[in-house]
Amino acid sequence: MVAAGNENPQFVATETFKYMPKGVVKQGRAELPLHYPALLRSDAYVNGQWVQAKSGKTQKVFNKATLEEIGTVPTQTATDTEAAIDAAYDALPAWSKRTPKERHDLLYKLYHKINEHVDDLAHIIVAENGKTLPDAQSEVAYSNSFVEWFAEEALRAYGTTVPAPNPAVRNIVIKQPIGVAGLLAPWNFPLAMITRKLAPALAAGCTGVIKAPCEAPLSALALAQLIDEVGFPKGVVNVLIAERGEDEQAMGRTLCESPKIRTISFTGSTRVGKILAEQSASTLKKLSMELGGNAPFIVFEDANLDLAVNSLLQCKFRCAGETCVSANRVFLADKIFDEFAEKLVAKASEFKVGYGMDKGVTMGPLNNEMGKKKIEEHIHKVKQAGGDVLLGGQAGEGLFFEPTVVKAPAGKHMPTDDEETFGPLAVLYRFSSEEEVIQRANNVNVGLAGYFFSQDVGRCFRVGEALQVGMVGINTGMISQNTIPFGGVKESGFGREGGPTGIDEFLVEKTLVFSGL
Repeated sequence: MVAAGNENPQFVATETFKYMPKGVVKQGRAELPLHYPALLRSDAYVNGQWVQAKSGKTQKVFNKATLEEIGTVPTQTATDTEAAIDAAYDALPAWSKRTPKERHDLLYKLYHKINEHVDDLAHIIVAENGKTLPDAQSEVAYSNSFVEWFAEEALRAYGTTVPAPNPAVRNIVIKQPIGVAGLLAPWNFPLAMITRKLAPALAAGCTGVIKAPCEAPLSALALAQLIDEVGFPKGVVNVLIAERGEDEQAMGRTLCESPKIRTISFTGSTRVGKILAEQSASTLKKLSMELGGNAPFIVFEDANLDLAVNSLLQCKFRCAGETCVSANRVFLADKIFDEFAEKLVAKASEFKVGYGMDKGVTMGPLNNEMGKKKIEEHIHKVKQAGGDVLLGGQAGEGLFFEPTVVKAPAGKHMPTDDEETFGPLAVLYRFSSEEEVIQRANNVNVGLAGYFFSQDVGRCFRVGEALQVGMVGINTGMISQNTIPFGGVKESGFGREGGPTGIDEFLVEKTLVFSGL
C-alpha cells in the first residue's frame, strides 16, 4: 500500500492556501491577526525593558506552513546575555525574600492572564511552530497548568526538623532558592517548555534568564508581555533570542560559564546537552536536562488493538511527530502484526495535512528543513535494507511531509534502531516473546518514555518495571501531565520537571544546628 504520490488525498486544498503537491507555497510578508496585538513582540525582554540586540542584528520569523514572514526579532549574543544575567542577579535578593504567598499570588495573576489570551497564544504557536490549532490550544492549556501547579507548590516547599542524638541540639532543615536560573527551551513546545521551567523557578524564589528558541521565539515574547503586565519586578524574568550558529552558541556558553548562574535547565538533544554539561563544569552548576529519546511502543498479542492503534496515532503523529516522547520504534507481536498494520494504515490515511488554522486539518508542517531531510534519510535507509513503505513516504512543498508507515525487514539494522526520527514516521518491527521485546526496547543509550499495551495485569507490572525509561504509558500513548515528574534515564538526561518534586530542581537544602539548649 504505497502512497499514490501526487494524487494522495492527504494533501488537501485548504480554505486559505493550496499546499502539496500541486499548490505553490505563498511567500512574502503576512500579518498575524490577533485579538490583542500587543502579544506580538519584536524585542527581547531584559530588566523589565523591551530591547533590541546591542549589535543591531535581527532575524526573521516565518509561518512554517506558508513560509511567509510573520515577525522580526533580535539576534543577541554574549554581551546581551551578560546584561540579562546581571539583571537577574541584581533582582535575586529582593525576589528571593518575597514570601511564598506573594510569589503564589503573582503566578496566579499570570495564570489568569494566560487564560484571557488562549486563542491568540494558540494562533502564534500555529504560525511559528506549525502544529494544528487544536494541538496549539492544548499546548496553551498544558503550559498554563504548570503556572497553576507551581503557584500552589510555592506554598509547599516545606522544611523538616530532624531529631539529634545530643539532647542539647536541635536540627532544622530549610529550603532556599538556588539562585539565578538559566532556562534553555526548545521549539517544539515553544510555550509549554518555558512555563514548565520558569514557573517552578519563580515559585522557588529564583530569577531567570530564558533562551527562547530562534525557530519559534514569538510565544516566549508573548509570555514576557503578560509577565510584564502582571507586574513581576524588573529583572526577575528575562527573555533572550539568538540566531542558530555562532550567536546561539555564544549565548549558551555565556549562561553555562557565568558564576552568577547557579542552575541550568535544558530541553533538547543529547548532543547539545553534553556540550552544555561540559561548559557548566567550571562553575559546578546544578543541571536539569531533558534530552533525546527513542521511545518503544509495544503491542502484545492480548492487547486491545483498536485502543493501541488510536493511541499510536496520537503518540506518533501529534505535532507531526516532533515531540520528545513520540513513539519511535513500534514493536508488534507476531500474531497481531498484520491486523495491527492494516488498521494503522487505514486510520493514518485519514489524516489531512495542511495549514494548522484551516478546518479539518489534522497535521501541519514540520518546523525546519533539517527535520524534513532526516525523515527522507531514514525512509531511504529503510528501503535500502529491504523495508516496505505501507503508507506515505513523500515530502511535499515547503516543510510538509505526509504521515508515513513502514515495515522494518527482519534482522536488518534500521536507523530508527538507535536514532530518534522526530517526525511523522512510524517504523513497525515484529517480536516473538516478552523477553525479546524488552531486550530490544532497552538496547539503546537513551530512556525517556516507553509505551506498551496488554490486558495481562502481571505483564503490566513486569514490563513497566523492566523498561529502562523515566516514564511508561500502559495502555495509553499520552502521559504528560503537570502533576507527575517528567524526565528520563541514561542519556535522556536527569532531573525532573513537573510533579511534587519539580520545584526541588530550583531549591537547595540548608541545615541549621542549634546547640546549648
